Amino acid sequence: MLIRSCILTALIFICAGPVFAQDSTAVAAPVKQEVRLAKNTFESVFLLDNQTVMVPKKGSLEMAIQHRFGKVNNGVKDFFGFFAPSNIRLGMTYVPYAKLNVGVGLTKERMQLDFNAKYALLKQTESKGIPVSVSVFGNVVIDCREKSNFRFGVHRFSYFSQLLIARKVTEHFSVQVAPSYSWFNNVEAYVNSKGEILNKMKNGHLAVSMMGRYKFSPKSSIVVNYDQPLTQHPTNNPHPNISFGLETTTDSHAFQVFAGNFYGIVPQSSNVYNQNDYTKGQFVIGFNITRLWAF
Repeated sequence: MLIRSCILTALIFICAGPVFAQDSTAVAAPVKQEVRLAKNTFESVFLLDNQTVMVPKKGSLEMAIQHRFGKVNNGVKDFFGFFAPSNIRLGMTYVPYAKLNVGVGLTKERMQLDFNAKYALLKQTESKGIPVSVSVFGNVVIDCREKSNFRFGVHRFSYFSQLLIARKVTEHFSVQVAPSYSWFNNVEAYVNSKGEILNKMKNGHLAVSMMGRYKFSPKSSIVVNYDQPLTQHPTNNPHPNISFGLETTTDSHAFQVFAGNFYGIVPQSSNVYNQNDYTKGQFVIGFNITRLWAF
């Protein structure tokens, strides 16, 4: 009986041995780390005179009112431009798919109707994975003035494309650089002494913008922007634009008030036709208001 019990005990240890050995050498499965995206690089789809890298969440609808007064250097004559002819744009953008927003707007100057789209190519991560956010923006604009202003219908059209590269440096400071290309199907021409028809400006125009935002409180920021033209035209070369101001936000609103050189609001018009010279104090007061709905 004792021998039988010893044999049974030995068999139990022999069978259980491999199981115990397997448990002691088991390796825990690696825990997959969640990729966290940098949030709120900017608070709105545009800042001052330019688009930002931001695309709202899928299903978001945003309304924009953009306003530019006249030049301040006229003094009290028109109350520093507040009573001068102003430029206004009303626009709407919607996000039908993640990373893509599409929009439409109408601008008072030359009654320009714009259709635009922006797509987020990359989003900055909080870890070392992706150091910047990158988006592309483009539009098609139709000049809706009287037919007598154009020889052909295609002369109404202009186009704009821009690559937006931004980085949220700290919780308070964000920067962006954005090269752009503008194209007008029609530009003003003149007849020289030989009877030749020559364009006063080129149809295509290269430029680059740089902007920054510093948050000095949870809802308020100092914002700055600079636009540098790169293309040299035969005549009427555009001036650079410097704009600076304040931004305040809520969960669904953004309000920006600022001074800058751009009277135009449609980007290709601003970049190609800006004749306000900041060295001569030719600034305009402007503001942008946005209202965001999430569906």
